[in-house]
Amino acid sequence: MNRMKINIQTNRELSWLSFNERVLQEAADSNVPLVERMKFLGIFSNNLDEFFKVRVATIKRMIDIEESTGKYSKERPSEILNQIQEFVIHLQQKFEEIYKEVKTELEKEKISIIDETQLTRNKAEFVQKYFEEKVLPVLTPVMLHNVKKFPQLKDRSIYLAVIMTSEDPEIEKEYAVIEIPTERLGRFLLFPIRTRKYIILLDDVIRFGLKSLFSQLHYDHYAAYTIKLTRDAELDIDNDLSKSFLEKIDESVSGRRKGQPVRLVYDKTMPKELLVYIIQRLDLEKDDNMIPGGRYHNFKDFMNFPNLGKAHLQYPQAKAINHPRFLLYKSVFDVISEKDVLLHFPYQNFNHYINWLREASMDPNVVSVKTTLYRVASDSAVMNALINAALNGKQVTVNIELQARFDEKLNIYWSRQLEEAGVRVTFGIPGLKVHSKITLISRRESGEIVHYSALGTGNFHEGTAKVYSDILLITKDQEIGAEIWKVFDFIDNPYKNYKYDHLIVSPNYQREKLSELIRNEIINAEKGEEAYIILKVNSLVDKEMIEKLYQANNAGVKIRAIVRGICTIVPGVEGMSENIEVVSIVDKFLEHSRVFIFANGGDELYYLSSADWMPRNIDNRIEVSAPVYDKDLQRELRYIIDLQLADNVKARIIDEDDLNKYKGKDGKTKIRSQIELYEYFKNLK
Repeated sequence: MNRMKINIQTNRELSWLSFNERVLQEAADSNVPLVERMKFLGIFSNNLDEFFKVRVATIKRMIDIEESTGKYSKERPSEILNQIQEFVIHLQQKFEEIYKEVKTELEKEKISIIDETQLTRNKAEFVQKYFEEKVLPVLTPVMLHNVKKFPQLKDRSIYLAVIMTSEDPEIEKEYAVIEIPTERLGRFLLFPIRTRKYIILLDDVIRFGLKSLFSQLHYDHYAAYTIKLTRDAELDIDNDLSKSFLEKIDESVSGRRKGQPVRLVYDKTMPKELLVYIIQRLDLEKDDNMIPGGRYHNFKDFMNFPNLGKAHLQYPQAKAINHPRFLLYKSVFDVISEKDVLLHFPYQNFNHYINWLREASMDPNVVSVKTTLYRVASDSAVMNALINAALNGKQVTVNIELQARFDEKLNIYWSRQLEEAGVRVTFGIPGLKVHSKITLISRRESGEIVHYSALGTGNFHEGTAKVYSDILLITKDQEIGAEIWKVFDFIDNPYKNYKYDHLIVSPNYQREKLSELIRNEIINAEKGEEAYIILKVNSLVDKEMIEKLYQANNAGVKIRAIVRGICTIVPGVEGMSENIEVVSIVDKFLEHSRVFIFANGGDELYYLSSADWMPRNIDNRIEVSAPVYDKDLQRELRYIIDLQLADNVKARIIDEDDLNKYKGKDGKTKIRSQIELYEYFKNLK
């Protein structure tokens, strides 16, 4: 198939698939260590699962609305769905090719991924014993001819569809479905052999044991094919006024497993009669995205591909670096009082933030702690510190976003734990997600209340802080602290219309202020002054903001952007965007920070933000963009962004053709920004 030309200005779904193709490029890159390539296959697969559960599910709902009302939008959802399916099948074919290539390269390292047909006698005995002792007790096969209703296939699970036949004409053919119990047993079984590493997937362990599993049924032949159903993950929230918001979300999450199907992935070698039977029993329609795949699905499990003891097969495990200023003081409050601090994760240690919360929980002068939480770790030191603060008599307020997609259950669990400890837990505003990353600690000093603030680009989550590239500003600036207090009060009282002189806050002011900042660059360019905008975001899709960037381009404003994911602006088009340059960096760490820099007539303005340039972030969420005033920290930020703009190893060019071409060295020294940044922070004084 020829690479599709994508209209990225109007179609965000295809632009997102283009981003996921960049993830697949990492799996295809021979310079990436082999185990890491396996993990990128897992990341690609997990991304695609979420894409279908959210974006494709939304498109299917749009189709249902159009069919029921007879009103059609300019861009027909059914046409988009067809393009998505074509693109996904193309990517799936590339995926299968890359997987085979990585397996071949692992063979050269004396690591073999084998299936049930490749077992020697000793290996077969090992697999049989494992099957009987560990696997068989947790298998629950469903014989399909015996049931009127097809079993409810769970969203995140994979299944074997089994055909059983016998040479005895009196014994009729039978079908069965078996859930593969990866959550209980893991996906990979390693053989206890020292000279060479052998791995077999749990799928194939079950295939090997089918004869034992069905021994009482007297069939002669068994064949098993993997299937996977992806369901609509949108929450349908009950309007029952007698229920709390937490109860409504809890019930909605429980109902998600029964969401409408949006994709069936199946082994393309499956006999047509079995495929047709499954489609009919599941009552699927032609627009439910039937995706033919390989022998294995749920490659998200490959994100945890086993550590095989060979260091060169993985990226070196770089230890998080302690910020040099935190080594000089016993108290985090002393550090912040002297000068603002920027923490850069995962390069620098997230424990500095946790230690600050822990110190605040015990400090007799601390009066209150307020924070917003969108996603947290399952075993969260952040939560434990907040609970400890409440137990120590502090006034602790935590806003937990119950609608953080796929983390709802965990957030419900933690909200109950916090409430039991005496924490005041709030859930924001219905229909307005709280996505800001802010913490406010108020302390009594010399008879006055002093505010210490933290404003970040990413979640207060010690797990993602090891793999997501994010920035956290911690400051004692009292004017910023007072405005952070306003944000918390706005969450409680959304009818209050606060004004902000420093922060840029959604939903009321982000669009207005960003437009003003762009307009200021246009005015300066028209006056002949140097004018530029530098952006780093995860997604750039807001049509109104893109139009303003095009206007700035036409006025002569230079615009450079780093956009990891969806990007619907079209750079480099003469007369429209020739002054706009966009790159996307995909590497070992997930680029997640949002940074905005404006020339401002020579007095540069710097902002860190929780918000991407998307309508939902600008208009429909509570987001905070925070200024960085300290000149040293501005220089630090500029060095980091300039280094990423100069990346010529992992940066891809986003342009009209959207071919995900690498930026390339052009004879210059290799610059891989994530590696360079680790060295920079290691040597920071």
